[in-house]
Order: sequence, then structure tokens, then C-alpha cells
Amino acid sequence: MDNSSEQFEAARASLPVLQNNNNKLTRSLPSAQSLATTVSPGVSTPSSWRANSWTKGTPDTSPPSSRSGSPDNSKVKYSAEDGAATELSNGDAHVTKATRSICFIGAGFVGGPTAAIIALHNPDITVNVVDLNEQRVAAWNSTYLPIHETGLLKVVRTARDGTLDTVVSLPGLAEPVELKARQPNLVFSTNVVPAIAEADIIFICVNTPTKTYGVGAGSMADISAIESATRTVAQNAKEGAIIVEKSTVPCGTARVIQDILCYYRPETSFEVLSNPEFLAEGTAVENLMHPDRILIGSAQTLTGLEAAAALKKVYGAWVPDERIVTVNTFSSELAKLVANAVLAQRISNMNAVSAICEEFGLGADVDDVSLAIGKDSRVGPKFLQAGVGFGGSCFEKDILNLAYLATELHLDVVADYWLGVLRMNEYQRQRYSRKIVRELNGSLRGKKIAVLGFAFKDGTNDTRNSIAVHIIKDLAEEMPLDITIFDPGCASADILDEIQKIGLSQIQLERIRICTGWRDAVQDASAVCVLTPWKQFRGCQVGRTTKVAAKSAKTFGLSVIPSAGETITEMDILALEDVAMQQTGILSEDPLGRLRPLSPCSKECGDGKLGEDIEFDEETVDWVEVAGMMREPRWVFDGRNVVDLLELKGLGFRVRSIGKVPVS
Repeated sequence: MDNSSEQFEAARASLPVLQNNNNKLTRSLPSAQSLATTVSPGVSTPSSWRANSWTKGTPDTSPPSSRSGSPDNSKVKYSAEDGAATELSNGDAHVTKATRSICFIGAGFVGGPTAAIIALHNPDITVNVVDLNEQRVAAWNSTYLPIHETGLLKVVRTARDGTLDTVVSLPGLAEPVELKARQPNLVFSTNVVPAIAEADIIFICVNTPTKTYGVGAGSMADISAIESATRTVAQNAKEGAIIVEKSTVPCGTARVIQDILCYYRPETSFEVLSNPEFLAEGTAVENLMHPDRILIGSAQTLTGLEAAAALKKVYGAWVPDERIVTVNTFSSELAKLVANAVLAQRISNMNAVSAICEEFGLGADVDDVSLAIGKDSRVGPKFLQAGVGFGGSCFEKDILNLAYLATELHLDVVADYWLGVLRMNEYQRQRYSRKIVRELNGSLRGKKIAVLGFAFKDGTNDTRNSIAVHIIKDLAEEMPLDITIFDPGCASADILDEIQKIGLSQIQLERIRICTGWRDAVQDASAVCVLTPWKQFRGCQVGRTTKVAAKSAKTFGLSVIPSAGETITEMDILALEDVAMQQTGILSEDPLGRLRPLSPCSKECGDGKLGEDIEFDEETVDWVEVAGMMREPRWVFDGRNVVDLLELKGLGFRVRSIGKVPVS
């Protein structure tokens, strides 16, 4: 059996059931009545927490639930290895409480896709996604989703719109498979209060940007949106609701949430869980379908573990049991920060090596070095690609959070260690910008610079804290004639919004122009800067238009056909779709004809940049044509090592790549 089949079978076997083995009851959830306790006087209020109180003497235990009476921990079984609570004794023989309704607060890059996948695999659970941004909600309810992720539209359509009755007849099936129509169970709306009021589990998925003023400015996370969302939850959630912090947060935020809940509802039982996301934008659907791990942090108490078990059951609908990791709350919060810090560190490691390769003078190639290192099983090949630096909304913010925590704990050496990763990233970016100016004879005056790529990575339309915007700022300070920008996946409004945040003067802003095609961007340019590794920028291909079909079952690589009489899950249906596409040789978003027809939608319901994500045309950059459009000498500064150096040299380009010998 291949790996995908094994994973499929593991996912099927891990579907949670209530078991009572050896007098131990696992994955049980108490009734709301059994959770009610009396509250001791003197409950602290939110004002008793200072802005950085989470850094002062961080406790080594998870926060208590939102009532003062502690549950009986004698019913918790602990691991002999590390003392972590692992399961519950049957004690009062709690009855499992089924999750019927889930609410996601925040319809952004985390909340939207996560809610869609959970709804897809849990058709009996109503999943409400609420957001105060009416335009964003309208986009989620349209064919023009507000974010671009491969395969996401299909998932959203399946859960949001429901499906049709379908009968599947394929070679290899003993008899036709009848797929019953599923009812819609994914709702996007601005109706915040009703969605919270009916939810059994509430995910908080709001932004936690770095503070720009006051204590901790430039380092500490601003959790005011978390506080605001929690106040709304506290005032409207039903007793026994489980609150899940999904946003990336500073260590100790769960305790802040508990404090707010306790202040507003001192006699009501709530448990707070940490369930950080580990998604890579551009592959978020695949990451959610086949996660490396699902991390759940909870209080190591009876009710805390029961809450974790309830959330584990939701994920268990498709995630193998061994990939769901349960820890205490603060370990979960810290693990998320450290995970991103380590990934960023790996990138900075290779960027440091790239500088040595460029200055060494003996032909060392950073890609060769990366390949050799990545072959070591102790290291692995991921996140070892040198480039102009990392951007995005996560890595820098999370490292700053980690360093700030270390500083507040008087661990200055630890803080400096992690800040060194950011210093290396900034150095790499500035080194790239200075190289452009140096190679163009020390001045950009009277010269047009074309920028290809603005998204912080390929496969996404996310422009937040893109490395490109920092490069553009560096170049704008040199007062070039023109800076033109083209990105095949980003909306012009998003690019402009990000540029307006970097503090350029009006004169500098007037010299920046966003283009809708690469030809307009490179016409009469003195230099082309490749800043996002879109596949459209690779190679020398003359006037070719590439049709990219949406990846659905093919992406997930499933090949298991359900046996007759078995319950058919969405994972089974993906397997059937995979078989159908293999037999026809045609990639299709809906090979079985399950999806309901799309409703007509004007572009007012979304920016329409990427269309429906079913199939779209993206013209590959024709470097032969580019050579005839640019001014001499023709410079290409490849910040992502995506172009073919020898091919471009043959076309008369002067190419400067990261960590490679210069080509002229």
C-alpha cells in the first residue's frame, strides 16, 4: 500500500468514537450542568493586567478555566515520561457532548480556509464565519474569493453551497456509488452575535500585528483585536462554549482571554484552548488536508482535557490520530512562535552563505551548497533556498514576539540570538538594493526600474510586509525616473495599499506605477528586478500562454476506492475524483459533477483578480521579447534565483543572482 493509501486508512481509523477500555473513558465532554461551580470573591478584572504582564514570570502551568473552583485533577492520568496529562478516568462517567455549531471570528487568511476545511469534513456541524468587513464577507459568498489558494474555491463551494445527488460508475467499482446530496453547512456573514451565541466551539482568528507605538513598539504584538473579540464572546457565548485562540499570539494570551471571560461572566464555565495554525500560504488547502501536525494546548485539568478532546474529535474527522498533538496551553503558544523562528533562521542561514558565495570568487554556487546540505537527513531540504530575504506577515512578527519575551525575562543573549535572524534578513535586502545601484553606475536618476513580483511568495495574493515593498522603498530613495510593478496574482489596490504604508514622499509615490502586464512594466527599463518566484518569470519561452487547471484530487494524491457499504467521506470522494481524472486524463475541478452551478456574480462582490480559481491564463514572460524592449545595457537582478542564467546571457542580459557567479 502506498503512503497516500496508508494515510487514508489511518484517517479513517482515527475517526473518534466513545470507548471505555480498562475502566478509562477517553474523549468525553461533560454537560454544561456538570461544569457549573461556585465562584470565589475577588475575581481580577482585565485592568489588572499590564500591557506586558504576560512576560513577567510566565507560569509553568496552563491557565485555569474561567471559574475559580478547580476541577478534580485526581481523575487525570499522567504520563510516566514527562508528567503531561494524557487521558481521563471515567469518574463521573461524563457523556460526550456532540459539537453541532462552530463559529470563526475573522474571515482572513487563517479563518476562512480553516473554517472551509473543517466544514467540508464535518457535514453535520454548522460552521459560521463572521467578520465585520462587509466587502470581505461578500467576496467569500461570491465566485471571487478574497484570497487565492489552490483548490480553495472548490472546498468553499462544496460546503457553502452544498452538492447534488450523484451516481458514480467507474471501472474497478463492483457497483455504482451513490453520493447523496449534502446540505450547505458553511456560512459567511456579518451576524456576529447570533453565530457566537449558538456555537459550541469559537475560534478567534483576528490580526495580532506588531505594535507601532507605546510600550513594546516595534517588538510586542498588539492583541487589542483579541481582547475586543473576547469581550464580544464573553457577552454572548453560551455556557460551556470552548474558546480557541487560532491567531498567533504572545505566550500568556490564553490567560488574558480567561481573565476577560471571568470578568464578564464570573459564574459561567469556559475553557480556552490554543490551536495555532501551521499553514504555508499558497499551499494552505493542502496543508489543511494533510497537516504535519495539529497542535492543541489546554489546561491540564479534567475540563481542560475534555475541551481538547472535543476539538480533537472535530479534526479527527480527517486527520490521523497520531498527528494530533496535545500539550499544555503555554507550550502550544510558544511552539508556534518557535516554529516560525526556526524556519526563518534556516532561510537566513543560507542567505548568509550566499554572500560568501558571491564574494568568494572561485565559483561556489549557493544552490549547490543548499542541495548538499539538504541531502543530510538530519537537516532536510526545506527552507534552504537563498534569496533576497523573507517577507510576509508572520516570520518577522513572531521573531520579534519571541525576542521581546526573552528580553522581558532578562534573557538578553537569547533575544539577541533571535534578533540576529532579522538582522541577517535586513542585511540581505540592503545588499541586494545596493548592488542594483552600484551596477547601474551609482545612480538611478533618469532610469526606469521594472519590478516583477510583489506578493511575499508565489502562489498567493498576500502582499503584507512583502520583501518587494522594502526593496521598492530603497530604490525610490534613489529617485529613479520610474518604478513599474507587475505581479500576476495581486490586485493593484492591494499593492498600492502596501506601498502607501512605507512612508514615501508624494514625489516618490508619483514615480511608482502598477502595471497590468509584464510588457508595460519592462518597456524601456534599464533593469528588471525579480522579487517573487512566480513560474511565469522562469526561462526563455517565446509568447507562450499556459493554462493552469485547478489542482483538486490530483494535488492530494489519493487512490483508495471505498468499499461497498462503507460510509463515504469527503476523503473517499477525493479518491473517486482522482480515479476519474486518471481514467479521462483530464484535470477538472468537478470530475463527478457534484457541485451546484455557480450563481452569477458581478465583480462588485470581489476584486476578480484571480477569477474563479478553476482555470486561468497567465502569460509566461518572454525574455526574448524583453531583450528587445529594454534599454542597453540590459540588467536583470534575480532576487529569487528563478531565471536561467545561461539563456539570459545568450540574449545579451547582464544577470546578477543571489549566491552565484555574476553573468555579463
